[in-house]
Amino acid sequence: MTKKQDLRKIIHIDMDAFFASVEQRDFPEYRGRPLAVGGSSDRGVVAAASYEAREYGVRSAMPSKLAIQKCPHIIFAKSRFDVYKEVSKQIREIFFQYTDLVEPLSLDEAYLDVTENKKGLPSATLIAKEIKQKIKETTQLTASAGISFNKFLAKIASDMDKPDGLFLIKPEDADEFIANLPIEKFFGIGKVTADKMRRMGIHKGKDLREKPEIELIKSFGKSGRYYYKISRGEDDRQVKPDRIRKSIGAERTFEEDLSNEGDIMVVTFQIAEMVYERLQKANAFGKTITLKLKDLDFQINSRSKTFKHTITNLEEIKNAANELLHHPHLPQKPLRLIGISISNLDNNNRLGTQLEIDF
Repeated sequence: MTKKQDLRKIIHIDMDAFFASVEQRDFPEYRGRPLAVGGSSDRGVVAAASYEAREYGVRSAMPSKLAIQKCPHIIFAKSRFDVYKEVSKQIREIFFQYTDLVEPLSLDEAYLDVTENKKGLPSATLIAKEIKQKIKETTQLTASAGISFNKFLAKIASDMDKPDGLFLIKPEDADEFIANLPIEKFFGIGKVTADKMRRMGIHKGKDLREKPEIELIKSFGKSGRYYYKISRGEDDRQVKPDRIRKSIGAERTFEEDLSNEGDIMVVTFQIAEMVYERLQKANAFGKTITLKLKDLDFQINSRSKTFKHTITNLEEIKNAANELLHHPHLPQKPLRLIGISISNLDNNNRLGTQLEIDF
């Protein structure tokens, strides 16, 4: 655990169903109804889902076709990123009223270090309450806040009581909280890793804590060291407002390997849409696209292409991904994973990186 003298006061603010909530705010006919932001075509992807849609199992990054199967009466609204960016700017201005140590992760979430704050307030919880109230008054939207002494716990806390949540994890409560936390709730542990951990007898934080560091590294590579530390509440990452993201991407692991060219192309285009939505959400674009292919034998084949100009539209991403998929040739073995990432990002982006493991 972190020594008491080194304890910081970290807040993680996460807007509730941000894109969908903006649409419901601006269009009364959407309120109280299941809504998805994104394209409704067979190759479309859900960028965000309202809480009414989530009750049917609709989630962001889900293919639109599957969302319609889960909720036949769902409404689709096109993304309006100019509006989302303007609202995000309003929210960020509120953050800076309290601290300059603001690390945005995307348009709708950020870390704040309020150990020393501009208003001299002694309580991070009080600051989080004020921020939530000001966001509500300024934007008519709700935010959830997590408060703790490091980024890992603050991130988890913000998701504990959504929507409109406020959750505090005190230093003296952290050990017990982590011990009883289901492994799939750990930030940085995705579905594939969680499944593997459960096969190893790891179901909660206390189980993870019992595993030797060397065993976790052997099973999960360099991520094993991260898992070892967070099971003990150790996270010394600072809130860095000047951190620059190196790449943005998305990938999907399939329950059944894909071998049909048509199916592979449909999924590739769906992932391209996910990446494009994330690029817009992060307000960042790049020049290099990489296609990651993992076959049934777990062999990884990465193919990249670098443009002279910055890639700023979806069709370019789709066309480049399709070209990489077929050249030098279509994969010979069935695929269990497809991923697309954009790197060589423009330097105007000041958003922080997020750990992406098996998402």
